[in-house]
Amino acid sequence: MTSPLPIPSATTPGRLAVALAAAFGTGVVVATQSRINGELGLRLDDGFLAAFISFGSGLVILAVVGLFWRPGRRGIERVAVALRERSIPWWIVLGGAGGAFFVLGQGLTIGSLGVALFTIAVVCGQTVSSLLLDHWGLSHRGSPLMPATPATPRRVVGAALAVVAVGIAVSDRLRPDAPYLVLVIPLVAGLVVGWQQAVNGQVRRVSGSAFTATLGNFVVGTVVLGLALLAHIVVTGWNPEFPTQWWLYLGGLAGCIFIGAQAIIVRHTGVLLMGLALLAGQVTASIAFDLLLPVSGSGLHLVTIVGGALVVVAVVVAALPARPVRAS
Repeated sequence: MTSPLPIPSATTPGRLAVALAAAFGTGVVVATQSRINGELGLRLDDGFLAAFISFGSGLVILAVVGLFWRPGRRGIERVAVALRERSIPWWIVLGGAGGAFFVLGQGLTIGSLGVALFTIAVVCGQTVSSLLLDHWGLSHRGSPLMPATPATPRRVVGAALAVVAVGIAVSDRLRPDAPYLVLVIPLVAGLVVGWQQAVNGQVRRVSGSAFTATLGNFVVGTVVLGLALLAHIVVTGWNPEFPTQWWLYLGGLAGCIFIGAQAIIVRHTGVLLMGLALLAGQVTASIAFDLLLPVSGSGLHLVTIVGGALVVVAVVVAALPARPVRAS
């Protein structure tokens, strides 16, 4: 049996600032991926196929890189040894299932809910799961995998403000006739994405390689989506018309960047702060897309800008250190 896995030391304020900036940039990548995958789903008229193409193309990219990236292959060996010796739980390598459910949820519900309601539901689920995961931490056989970070009032306020901010940002696009019961799907997607971020970070720590964590995520996600697509084809048939625009197939590359960055950043920020910074980047990039590259039926409104600014404020509030308790 190997010795307990080391727990990362506390992050310095400087490193935390850099990590939050990186998470913000990663959020921009997520917004870009959403625009690409959403357009691909519309062109194909098949959310299952669009999700599988996104994950599958990412897996192909990582497989090619893995042929020339020895540290990544060594990371796979370290994870395999840790699983065999049971120093990590088996479920820690299943983070890709969460990502698969999230991408599939986009294709299945955005058409009926709209992006606004989908985003609100995902943010609510992800914020709650991130706050709870940080508060409880992750453990295996009594040994901590991810140290607990208590849910201080500042972090709770920051999380709540982020949810309110997203609601404000999309309030002008809510529809009274939307099928609100379908919100269960993106709500659960948000919950599992928070868990995905946490376990991917632990795979990164065990393997010593963000590449290993990202590859494992895409392998699991592609298998899950492949099975879902197969069942979908059996029920509905197979008659796709693939678009010829090359940029519609870059969602997998964006996903590689997104998931790999998460695995590195979460070790320095925790799940909640990373999630909030990602959200700030997503909202900011979405505003920029609406301003510079508007799509039909979309426009930039004041409430969207106000909501985006509040998201950034939420990240700052949650990231502020707790005040030291003065001795009486």
